[in-house]
Amino acid sequence: MTCHTDTATTLSAKSNMAAAARERKRQREGDEVPSTAAMWAGEAQYVYMSIADALKAAGARVCLFAAVSEIGAAFRSRGTDFTLTLRIVDQSRTTGISVTFFANNTALLPCVKSSGDVISLHNVVITMHCGELFVTFDKKSSSFALFEGKASTEFRPYQTSMKYHGSKHDDEILTNMRMWLVYHPPGLKDLELQLRSVKPDSNFDLVCKVLHVCQAPSGEWIFYVWDGTDIPATEFQTFLSMETFTSAPLHLEETPLPREVLCTLPCIGTVLRIFSNKFSKEILHLQRNIYWARFCSITCKQEFGIWKGTLLPSSRVRLLSNEDGSVVERLKMYDSRLTTQVHRQPMASLHKASDITDVEFNRAGYTTLMESLTNEQVTHKFKTLVRVVSAYPCQGSDLHSLLTGNHCLRLTLEDPTARIHAYVHKDDGVRFFGGFLTAGALTRKMNRLLGVPEPEEADEDTSLARNPPWIWCCLKSYRLDKYDPWGSRRYRIFGTEIRD
Repeated sequence: MTCHTDTATTLSAKSNMAAAARERKRQREGDEVPSTAAMWAGEAQYVYMSIADALKAAGARVCLFAAVSEIGAAFRSRGTDFTLTLRIVDQSRTTGISVTFFANNTALLPCVKSSGDVISLHNVVITMHCGELFVTFDKKSSSFALFEGKASTEFRPYQTSMKYHGSKHDDEILTNMRMWLVYHPPGLKDLELQLRSVKPDSNFDLVCKVLHVCQAPSGEWIFYVWDGTDIPATEFQTFLSMETFTSAPLHLEETPLPREVLCTLPCIGTVLRIFSNKFSKEILHLQRNIYWARFCSITCKQEFGIWKGTLLPSSRVRLLSNEDGSVVERLKMYDSRLTTQVHRQPMASLHKASDITDVEFNRAGYTTLMESLTNEQVTHKFKTLVRVVSAYPCQGSDLHSLLTGNHCLRLTLEDPTARIHAYVHKDDGVRFFGGFLTAGALTRKMNRLLGVPEPEEADEDTSLARNPPWIWCCLKSYRLDKYDPWGSRRYRIFGTEIRD
């Protein structure tokens, strides 16, 4: 049985490679694909219908000229074919209709560069299934051509199926379609946000690169997504009682990512975790870590000060090409961000320069926490810009014993890329707090780090919103076990002093 499966897989792979080679050779013949005007000579003319009119002709074969609004994933159907679904729109039906393609291998399916590109469809069938109308592409008699969208003036298609022949008036129809797209781009741009603009408990679309997908022990699927920007820093709703400042998890997952996966993540920009309790066929493609996608109608909330994305029952995931306009725009913004050292720093800190601390490494460059976590050296030193989101201990009497005893202070630090625990040991504690201070003075300095507002006439049960400031600090990593250097790695604050 295994031998038969391996042989079938090998033959299928060879068939796919051969078909792809034939397709490339066909596109090269004559050096260029002829324009639509050049292809219609001597061929039958096609009459294009609007989508709205085509829907009135269930069961009929029609020709359509429309814009691609959504791009699905290619996968094997229940039979021997591969299938792909696109959603197309035109002036008559902006909500669009789905088109399902079938082919012997994926090389023969449409490969849409970007949503907003234009597709010409010949001899497709209007089909009804479960009371819903959609378009079916018959691999024996239908044909298609793909053209660049509104930003192009080129009339040559960038992909055509083998049986496609252009029509006399295609260039004119294509021009009109592009003009319409200028003022009616596909998708709801007003719902599209970048991570830097996310707000809690609101529905929005997110265009992002999917870096990793895994299934948690609980059965939930987790998407690790990134768009090159920093998600907003959170405020913490807490109480005046200091015990509420002592606990903050480092991540939302039940277990941290393996180091080999962590080292594949970008070191600049937030990697958001999006949770889903349902499986979708797009997951199989997104697990390859090469796709950008549009997450439609998702929501975010904050847990322990960490942003958590959630797929709703109405949410959808749509794959995007690297040439999609939204993708290109985000990559340009990211490349621009990398050009200057200051723009690599947390976006939320750019207009809120911190003067709370003095550091030893004044001339050292800026390092993100993710750059340190993925550093190939277990032990190293660096300067970073972070917020102190929790501390243990944090009461004045305990902090005073830290300076005189053998205890250490644990701070939870965060930047847009990661959270870590960092320790202040006795030897560094005196400098960190600026000397042997009273319990009250130590408490005031710790409150400044944690962003605790000055207490007025409030009791311990009063709810407070605290917003920890951005501070510069020097960190060095060390290991506890030479036989498990990565698993036993810890961080220690040094060369840093809280100002009076």
